[in-house]
Parts: sequence; structure tokens; C-alpha cells
Amino acid sequence: MRSRPQFITCTLLLGICVSSGLAQQSAKDQAPPKQAAGAQAGSAPPTETIPAPQPAQTSKPVNDPGFMEPVQVKALAHKIWIAEYRITDLLTQVHPEKWKTSNVTRNSFNQTLENLHKALEGLEEWRAQFEKRPDSMYFGFQTYAGMNAALPRLDGVARAASQFENPSLGAQYSQAGNQLFDLQQALQPYLAYLLRNQDQIFFAAQTNLAGCQNALGNALRGQGKPAKPLKNTFVEFHAKRHSNGQPDARTSPRGGRKKSASKTQKTAESK
Repeated sequence: MRSRPQFITCTLLLGICVSSGLAQQSAKDQAPPKQAAGAQAGSAPPTETIPAPQPAQTSKPVNDPGFMEPVQVKALAHKIWIAEYRITDLLTQVHPEKWKTSNVTRNSFNQTLENLHKALEGLEEWRAQFEKRPDSMYFGFQTYAGMNAALPRLDGVARAASQFENPSLGAQYSQAGNQLFDLQQALQPYLAYLLRNQDQIFFAAQTNLAGCQNALGNALRGQGKPAKPLKNTFVEFHAKRHSNGQPDARTSPRGGRKKSASKTQKTAESK
């Protein structure tokens, strides 16, 4: 007899626990989720954050081959100016009109001398701009090319001065030419550094652009709709009419002005 009341009591307790659990579960199901409530309040859905591409590294270490500080480049450009001044001073000491030689040889030397003056003038123009902008690859190259144009003409003047003027003056020309050549060779590694730096920056930009294009293509893949062909349509011409129902002469078919004039004439005759 004692077992039956205990069974009934356990059954009642079990039913109460089950009913309370179901009530709590139904209350959780009826409560709106936080994300849905936020969406109903007008908040935008979360978007993917794409990090901005990092700029290409343009700075170079000091121990990079050919690297020079701007102060060093300006000092080198000033040395080139000193070499130009020395050569110009030597050119005032040569007198081809006093040489005992043929007119053909003298005219050839004068032409070489004139070309050397022009080469030095061009060199000085590029050198002055390069000194103001020591990081310019263009001005640096033009300065290098200007020295390259002056050197062979200076060598020709040195050989002619040694032969027809005096060997000492010719030796001074050769010494000035060697100094200008050494300065040109000192400038060459820095120009190679500028060229290499620009090439690396350009290559990095191309690589970044290709990566962005690939990423964009992968992100948009499958989102575009196929193109729809358009049907050929026939456009029919309609004459524009005034409020009185008459066609406009400007928009009516060919001969509209003539028909309108004849109709006006008939109306006048009938009156």
C-alpha cells in the first residue's frame, strides 16, 4: 500500500518538472533574437572589411649599391662644375690661328673646338638642374650624357694642342679630360641605383594591381547576369500635329510644306 502513494507522488513531480521545462522553452522560442531585433531597428547588416593595400617601400638602405645622400650628389655635381671651369680656362690658351698647318687641319680643329664649347654649355645646363634636384633620374642621365659628349671632343683638342701648340698645354687638356672621365664614372653607380629603384617600384605597382584584379575577379565571380540579346525594333516616323490638327511642316514627311501651302490656298479661294 505504501508503494502506490509513492509512485503517484513521483509521477506528479515528474509532470510538474516537464511542464515547467516546456513553458521555459516556449518562452525562449517566442522571444525575438537580438540580431533580428537589431535588423528590425534599421541597423545595416555586417559587411566584410577589406584592408587597404600597403604602399610600396621606396626607401633604400644606406648600404645599397650606388646609394648616395643628396649632399653627396650635390658635392659631385659641384666637382663637375669645377672640371668644366678648368676646361673652359684652358680653351682660352689655345691659338689655332698661329699654327703652322694647312687650312684644312685648322678648320677641322676649329669645328672640333666649337663642338666642344656647345657640349660644355649643354653639360652645364643639365648639371645645374641636377644639382637642384639630385634625386632626378632624368637630370642625372642628361648630365652623364653631356659628359659623354664632351670627352671625345676634349681628347681631340688635347692631341691637336700637343702637336701644334706645345706638349705641356696638351698634357693639361689630357689631365682635365681624365678628371671629367673619373667624375662620370663616379656618377654611373648612382644612376644605376636610381634606375633599379624605379624599376622595383614599378614592378611592385604592377604586382599589386594584378593581385587586386584577381581578388576583385574572384569576389565578383558568379554574380553577374548573362547578357540579354535585344530585339531589332522598327522606328516608325510620325508627323507632329498642331492643336488644330494640321501637320507641322518641320516634322511632316517630304513635301509637307507644299501640301500645307496648297491647302491654305484652297481655303482662301473658297472664302
